[in-house]
Amino acid sequence: MTRIWFAGSGVFAAACLSRISEDISIDLVITGVPAAAGRGLRPQPTEVDLWCEGKKCDVRRTERLMSDAPLIDRLSDCPPDIFLVVDFGQKILPPFLDLPHSGCFNIHPSLLPRYRGASPVQRAILSGERRSGVTLFRLVEAMDAGPILSQESIDISDGTTAGEFAAICAEKGSELFLKGVKSIIDGSCVYREQNSESVSYAPKIQKSESLIDWRNRSGAIHDRVRAFNPAPGAYFMFQGKRIKLWRTKCIPASGRPGEFLGLDEKGFPLVATGEGALVLSSVQPEGKRVLEGSDWIRGIRIQKGAVLG
Repeated sequence: MTRIWFAGSGVFAAACLSRISEDISIDLVITGVPAAAGRGLRPQPTEVDLWCEGKKCDVRRTERLMSDAPLIDRLSDCPPDIFLVVDFGQKILPPFLDLPHSGCFNIHPSLLPRYRGASPVQRAILSGERRSGVTLFRLVEAMDAGPILSQESIDISDGTTAGEFAAICAEKGSELFLKGVKSIIDGSCVYREQNSESVSYAPKIQKSESLIDWRNRSGAIHDRVRAFNPAPGAYFMFQGKRIKLWRTKCIPASGRPGEFLGLDEKGFPLVATGEGALVLSSVQPEGKRVLEGSDWIRGIRIQKGAVLG
């Protein structure tokens, strides 16, 4: 019987674990320890930990995998056939790279070697990419640099958010793993090395990147809104309050950057940018729930020609 260990923490990892567990059994799930989050800074379990609740999962929570002596002992005494690491947030080094019989693997939501790093989906959308994908590859010590087992290219539509695209990648990446398990175990799989000349990186998103600059073109702002949905959320300032933008649409109109141009035919607010304009379809005023842009604009006092942010 094939023994598989899984390590992951985030939403993408939980989605992959959920799909993979439909078809094969996971012998051990490794995830991070609860971390302070939210306004009250109360310890919150990882998304993977939450998914495991109420299920017959052998779960090990660890703050530092590479110095977790009981886990290292367990690995040495009875190594798995495959160790799958997804969205874990901790670097994987020997012995975890070496001891699994058939190797240590990762599902990465980009077409490697493009967008190596922490935020591949967000960076791809932020860059205006209309196609990305998902890669199943074997882990090595260098970040996201291991040989590729399989990939699938996926189109990114103009309205797709980072959360939506990541969910598609989790489904497709899990299927790549499920299809590859047999060939991994029997050694018939064929790897190809990554092209070092095509490498690009996807560094972690900084909160400072979330602030909208109306001087940018409408398409770039629209991509920023999509890239930061569901987290951390792109925003602008209005009357001293932070207004998050969750959905927008580009239109051919002009005005001063940030200028309120009026309403479209459905009552949604139009705002000029450095090139073109945006329909504000879905917004979230600070401390309040998400609203349709038409409902938000009816509830505030603003004159046509006023500048936002």
